[in-house]
Amino acid sequence: MEQVTDNVYAETGYMGCNPGFVETSDGIVMIDSPHRPTDALEYRAVIEKRGKVRYLINTEPHGDHHAGNCLFEAVGVAHQGTREAMERTPLEFMKERLSSIDPDYAPNLDSFYIKLPEITFKESMKLYVGDHIFELINLPGHTASETAIFIPRERVVFTGDNLFHNFNTCLQESVPNEWLNSLEILKGLDADTYVPGHGEVCSKEYLDEQASNIKEWIASVKDGVEKGWSMEEAQERISFLERYPIDEEMKMVGQELQRMSIARLYKLAKEGQI
Repeated sequence: MEQVTDNVYAETGYMGCNPGFVETSDGIVMIDSPHRPTDALEYRAVIEKRGKVRYLINTEPHGDHHAGNCLFEAVGVAHQGTREAMERTPLEFMKERLSSIDPDYAPNLDSFYIKLPEITFKESMKLYVGDHIFELINLPGHTASETAIFIPRERVVFTGDNLFHNFNTCLQESVPNEWLNSLEILKGLDADTYVPGHGEVCSKEYLDEQASNIKEWIASVKDGVEKGWSMEEAQERISFLERYPIDEEMKMVGQELQRMSIARLYKLAKEGQI
């Protein structure tokens, strides 16, 4: 676990997203929860030594950001679209996925459930906890309901999956044009440190590389469409998997996610939306 500032911590070593938390004068605010339940239990033990968890903010609806929610007693907060997408997630699908990636916890999955956020917003909201303000901003990109959490006192932003730092970008449910605009908004925040959804903690300078990467994805798929490739041909011919190092756990799903990303961009290109 990395101490980002005096009060902000981020965990970049777990499978799945980078969960983090902030110590305030009135308890703990979590951002996302670990994907694997065994990691979530370990993470909970660390946090509970530091104080009571007051709120748990989910940055997006994908399971690697919220699977651990049910193991924390905290008020959930998220974008309305994130809650609605979580409601549509089949429980049995989640259990099967967790059983495969966390076999040690599999015997306990009968009690697993998808814990939904109790508080939602649509465009932005401010959460006041002790001596900290948390500014939640809907920044469509990786998903339409993607949420950034800006903590002015700490000059830190948790970006959700709008930022993949030296990590393979996933676009399977993306809104690419809005994503590029959202990166510009992130650049405009008065922040020094950015905690990405995946990859190591970074600075503002990386945002331009993330934008460039998305533009290359778009250009590659549009080029394939213009050449008359079918979607299946595009999926066979286009690859960004070797651009950044990929760990063994990610290799399990990397090819599938890439094919899904290409399918998403191919559809948008055919519809003239990118």
